[in-house]
Amino acid sequence: MVVIECLKALLFGIVEGITEWLPISSTGHLILLEEYISFNGVREGFWSVFEVVIQLGAILAVLVLFWNRVWPFSRKGEVLGIIKREQLQLWIKILISCVPAAVVGLLFDDQINDLFYNSVTVAIMLIVVGVAFILVEQHNKHTQAKVTTLSGITYSLAFAIGMFQLIAAVFPGTSRSGATILGALLLGIGRKAAAEYTFVLGIPVMFGASLLRVAKFGLSFTALEYLILLVGMIVAFVVSLICIRFLMDYIKKHDFKIFGLYRIALGIVVLTVFLLQL
Repeated sequence: MVVIECLKALLFGIVEGITEWLPISSTGHLILLEEYISFNGVREGFWSVFEVVIQLGAILAVLVLFWNRVWPFSRKGEVLGIIKREQLQLWIKILISCVPAAVVGLLFDDQINDLFYNSVTVAIMLIVVGVAFILVEQHNKHTQAKVTTLSGITYSLAFAIGMFQLIAAVFPGTSRSGATILGALLLGIGRKAAAEYTFVLGIPVMFGASLLRVAKFGLSFTALEYLILLVGMIVAFVVSLICIRFLMDYIKKHDFKIFGLYRIALGIVVLTVFLLQL
């Protein structure tokens, strides 16, 4: 049984590693997969912890790939003796972007899950954001990005991106990366800078969400549950490394329309599965 459960965790880790960073909604894919595959020998409520905690593996991938871009301390010292100015400013912007979702999440996390964590909401948001991606990219085809680097993102833009992230925090299926990338594009930020900011923004957001869910569930996992979490996190980490590199190379020559089309197709699939179960 242990081997089978680990294989399930491996599959979920692959899905998480791919869908967390592509703007196609990890929640939508995990919900669809959960309809056919579930863990045995675990306690009630473990799934809600697992789907969030395996994100820690994805976060580690971002830290590995963007370490020099996000680590604020320097041996040479540029500001205050040890802190690098550009990285410090980036983290201030990231924290500003986190404020809307953090406030709403801390106050209404349980209510949001009860109201919106369902297949219908996921399907609708997959389709709506998919259509939005196509429309925005079609519009941007004839415009020039105003901001093309992380340092060019202002504090006001950072807050605006945070408001788009709030949409994803409230409505599952939106995709955190999808919402922030789409918002950044609407705000005149180039694809590369939008994707990079989204990846870095995921560090405190996903880490905080994982800690919040673990705190509610407690740390008293069984040996099998610890093993499932570990396998899922490691696989999510490895797959995330590959996926992030792929996306950064892909957007050098392509736009996000293909992801919009995929979201629409997946939304239709999720909605169909739900209707067939009625």
